[in-house]
Amino acid sequence: MELKQLIANILKVDVSKINGDSSPDNLESWDSFNSLMMISDIEREFNIVFTTEEVMNVKNYGDIEKLVDKKVYENRN
Repeated sequence: MELKQLIANILKVDVSKINGDSSPDNLESWDSFNSLMMISDIEREFNIVFTTEEVMNVKNYGDIEKLVDKKVYENRN
C-alpha cells in the first residue's frame, strides 16, 4: 500500500487531504492514538522499525515520508 493511502485510511480522510504539510495541527483526526497507529502500521507495511527519537522528531507527513524513504533505503543496503 502507498504511504499516503495508509495514512489517509488511518485518519479516515480522503487521500487528497494528505500532503507534506499535513499534521496534527491541521487534521483533526491526527491525534495521539492515530499517531501510534500510523507508526505501527507503517513499520508493518514497510518492514522497518523506528527508534523513539525518530518518532518524536516527526512533525508532519513530509517528515514521515522522508523517514520511511530513509529506512527503506537502509534496509536495501
